[in-house]
Amino acid sequence: MRIVLAVCACLFWFEAHAAMPEIATMDRSVWPEQLETPALFDVASRAEILAFAHALSVSETQGEEGLKQRLGLRYINVSSLNVVRHRLWQRLLENYQAAQKSCDEDANFCVLVEDMDQLRQRAEEYKVSNDSFYAAWAAPSAAFHERYLTELLYMAALFPQTSSEIERYNSDEMSGDEMPDRTFMLNFDSGPGPVDGNTDWLADFMRQQKMTATFFVLGKNLQARLESSSASRLQALYRQQCVGVQGWEYRSHSNWVDWQDSVQRSVGLVERVLPDNFVPLFRPPYGHRRADSGEFFRSQHLRVSLWNIDAQDATGRLSAEQVGDRVLTLMLLWRKGTVVFHDQGNKAQSALPLLLARTAQSELIWDDCRNLSENPEEQGEPTVIEEGEEQVPEADSP
Repeated sequence: MRIVLAVCACLFWFEAHAAMPEIATMDRSVWPEQLETPALFDVASRAEILAFAHALSVSETQGEEGLKQRLGLRYINVSSLNVVRHRLWQRLLENYQAAQKSCDEDANFCVLVEDMDQLRQRAEEYKVSNDSFYAAWAAPSAAFHERYLTELLYMAALFPQTSSEIERYNSDEMSGDEMPDRTFMLNFDSGPGPVDGNTDWLADFMRQQKMTATFFVLGKNLQARLESSSASRLQALYRQQCVGVQGWEYRSHSNWVDWQDSVQRSVGLVERVLPDNFVPLFRPPYGHRRADSGEFFRSQHLRVSLWNIDAQDATGRLSAEQVGDRVLTLMLLWRKGTVVFHDQGNKAQSALPLLLARTAQSELIWDDCRNLSENPEEQGEPTVIEEGEEQVPEADSP
């Protein structure tokens, strides 16, 4: 009977889901200015915020059936969509008000925004004229934000039944939104790779830049690397860097019977082999974790670490240049947060140096990986999303 129910659930899930949305990216060369000063970073940031706000405003004119068609879903959680939209508007208001502080230096894309009503009005009015200095950027940007918003709405429409990074379940979870303006942190997921591979290159590059990152490791990969080298070599590999856990293998931790053992085994291995590098963070594969897992993670003195800027470098659908352009655009939009690359592929090797070079004069802060928030309550309590009849069973992978 359990097998029959499981099969039915899977069939129901696939019937409810269509193909994943197209990944958003754009050619940043259409932006006519280099980010050579903090003020020029703010100009580009204001532009991306207004463009995304316009796309968000337009999406609110779509009814439920229109959203289903847009997202390719037969069932959507309307209450979840509304919660996510509300949070996005709050972030956009906060970000625009931060970005407009430099309007005295450069007034491009500066419009009066003192409250939410004004932001919504400016979003509706937003338009770039054909003779604008930024005209070549306008259409690619509009297409990017349309696709990126679809990515977010797709996850929101399935949450909380299908968990993801789109929302937190409790205030212990870190999302990247809790960081100060212009502050970012780098993460690398799903390592380590083979000896002298991508993980080695990235860890060495971070040290050369006098920067730190959190490498979220899979216990199975770390064990294989340990057996092929040694504990001392692993300690040298991750010298000056932080190491969190992603479970024993890259698998959904929301419906895996042994998910707790997966976490505990991985933590035990990292604490034993890399005691000086370990940080008490768990990165859920696919963003999948149980809604009721908070008590377990608290008992293990771990926090769930989500992200708000996904490089999408592991999908195989983007080139390294597209990965870098996507990340930079999202950094301009969100102005702070956790940037996620993967150290199993090689795209980060090309995208990351270019990203750092393009933002070097913007006075951004790349935060130290050990600067974890000591007070989860400072992030605010997430809005509770009620499970409704229109949600669908969760699958093992996106």
